[in-house]
Amino acid sequence: MKHVTCYLDFVSPYAWLAFAQMPHALRGLNYHVDYRPVLLGALLQQNANPGPAGIPAKRAWTYRHVSWLGHVHGVPLQMPARHPFKPLPLLRLALAHGQGGSINRFVAETVFRHVWQGGKEALEPARLDALQRSLAPQLSSQADEEAVKQWLRGNTDEAAQAGVFGVPAWEVDGHVFWGLDGLPMLRAYLQGDAWFELQWEASAGVDSGLNG
Repeated sequence: MKHVTCYLDFVSPYAWLAFAQMPHALRGLNYHVDYRPVLLGALLQQNANPGPAGIPAKRAWTYRHVSWLGHVHGVPLQMPARHPFKPLPLLRLALAHGQGGSINRFVAETVFRHVWQGGKEALEPARLDALQRSLAPQLSSQADEEAVKQWLRGNTDEAAQAGVFGVPAWEVDGHVFWGLDGLPMLRAYLQGDAWFELQWEASAGVDSGLNG
């Protein structure tokens, strides 16, 4: 059985779409998923990447694109009232209902639905209180505030060291797969496609034309 680490941040609509599509995309395969929340903003900052929201035209395109993808794939997705927003409260809340930096699929889905269904404010206090109540049965006795902060920092650092530059991302055997459209490639790897032995490293070995 392959171990898959899934890095996610609830602020990303692509992470929600990929999370919803993953069971279908990987149907019939033998694997285990470890869901690990990370701070997308920190990963973007490390790579001097403003993200889609930092470019006005790309921001508008992204919101149209993800809304269309939700429509096409049958994944309920309504943009929250304001986006982007600071996801720290949601990341920490999810981790407080996990263990050792990992969360289960129920916790991840509950938080994703809170953000991406209904078109409401993701950080509205009354809604956060309701979200916390819905997650209460998953509360870990280990989850004190400092531990949660350390888990989030640790997950984000671990992701960066693995070569993750955005979300959603999956790491398997040192291979990183990124984005909703990376799911078919992840499936092929889990199925043992010989391409990965022949081309994974070779495909990335092209000299950069930006170095001189």
